[in-house]
Amino acid sequence: MKVASSLPHRVSWIGIAFFVTLLCSFIWVTSIILATFTPPKFDKDVIRKIAERAVDLPREEAFRNVSKELQAAFPQLIYDSKWIFINAGGWMGSFYLLHASLTEYVLLFGTAIETSGHSGRYWIDIYDTLLRGTFYQWSEGTTHYVTYSAGDTIYHPRLSATAVHWKEDTWMLEYARGPIISSLLFALSDSMFSTQDWLTIYKSVQIYGRMVIQSLIRFQI
Repeated sequence: MKVASSLPHRVSWIGIAFFVTLLCSFIWVTSIILATFTPPKFDKDVIRKIAERAVDLPREEAFRNVSKELQAAFPQLIYDSKWIFINAGGWMGSFYLLHASLTEYVLLFGTAIETSGHSGRYWIDIYDTLLRGTFYQWSEGTTHYVTYSAGDTIYHPRLSATAVHWKEDTWMLEYARGPIISSLLFALSDSMFSTQDWLTIYKSVQIYGRMVIQSLIRFQI
């Protein structure tokens, strides 16, 4: 009787898991199609120039200037947010999400203390312009690293992987284009399986989900 009574519960959980898998697969495929065939809402060169104008300003002033200039350059695309921790690839930092949709995001990212690890291997293209600090990158297939300083822009092509190292008090403005949802598993992996920081996971998913919904309401795919 106990086995029989537990069967409906097993079936319901299997059904839920199947539905979630189908939903995630649909969103993933849809994001790839949209990223391939829809024009970008942001101009990466404009974002880079905005970041360059904030180089070596006092930290908080740089963040305010970047946010203000982005709002002027891309009206109704930049949102208010909050700083949230992120653990991924062995490194730890903090991000301030300024825009997120199914195909693009813009954020401030950095760390107050020295940290390093694996960059991740994404299905998206990422562009980082340093506002302050120092960043080291060791690319796959090479035997040396490259040093980047304030004002430099680092391009991370999709499907590439590098070793990354941030010195203390290093901050950057980041823009990404592609199926953004495909990067979430890596972004949340250490919080899930290492630190088990479920509150950070909730905050990250909540802020990304809210901005995606806002973007969809405005037909900003």
